[in-house]
Amino acid sequence: MKRVIRTAGFFATGCLFFMAVTNCVGDERLLRTRDGRVVTFKAMIDDIRSARVIFVGETHNSRRDHEFQLAVIKALKQAGVLPAIGLEMFRAESQNVLDQWVGGNLELKEFLKAYYDNWGSEWSLYSDIFLYSREQRIPMIGLNVPDNITRKVSREGFASLTGEELKKLPPGISCNVDERYMDFIRRAYGAHGERERSFVSFCEAQMVWDKAMAWSIAAFMKEHPERVIVVLAGAGHSWKRGIPEQLEDVSKGGLSVILPEVPGNLDKIGVLSQDADYILLQ
Repeated sequence: MKRVIRTAGFFATGCLFFMAVTNCVGDERLLRTRDGRVVTFKAMIDDIRSARVIFVGETHNSRRDHEFQLAVIKALKQAGVLPAIGLEMFRAESQNVLDQWVGGNLELKEFLKAYYDNWGSEWSLYSDIFLYSREQRIPMIGLNVPDNITRKVSREGFASLTGEELKKLPPGISCNVDERYMDFIRRAYGAHGERERSFVSFCEAQMVWDKAMAWSIAAFMKEHPERVIVVLAGAGHSWKRGIPEQLEDVSKGGLSVILPEVPGNLDKIGVLSQDADYILLQ
């Protein structure tokens, strides 16, 4: 169903708008985009549990988003799914640190050094997720690329990368995206105050993030076909035209996307069923 669901002002009406469709009571706080209905958390889990990859987008500083991510991981595990957790928050080159952490071979003090080397948000926002993964021995996958690469691409373009830098990335990265995603990138370009830089370079940097993270996800899927990967990444990377679109080019299997109600730079763009499967309502 290709009905448009408006985010910012539209979602601000919350349950009042959906009274005509369904009763907004209890835990019915997820908008299912394919039919515009507000459904329960359990109904969503029952729907997505058969997917191979599940994106749970976030606003990085939203504690509620991270609590929801953990709830999804726990619910899937309780439903008999074998989860793994893909992380925008860690670079792929830091995988050994994540393996040591999950395996119980790294003390918290040492792990925190690696965490802050990889990510800038407060540990307390993500701590429960990392602690649960360690307790349950749930594999965690570093997806991101070195900061110096994305910074260089955003300044000078993909062609500026050295052979050594290219080895850390998938081949064939270019700013070749559909009009809707291009609109998102242009909004992000303006929001970041990047007007003095080449827009194409900025777009290529976005593609580096999306394609490289999809590349890492696909590699894990191939090696661990028994696992369902829950990807924790910013909403701008998690919507279907971001990482998921790049992932579909290189792997097979079902895919589900859940975004927060006001997903960063998407708040002024209508959300279609082609963009996300569920929206976590406020």
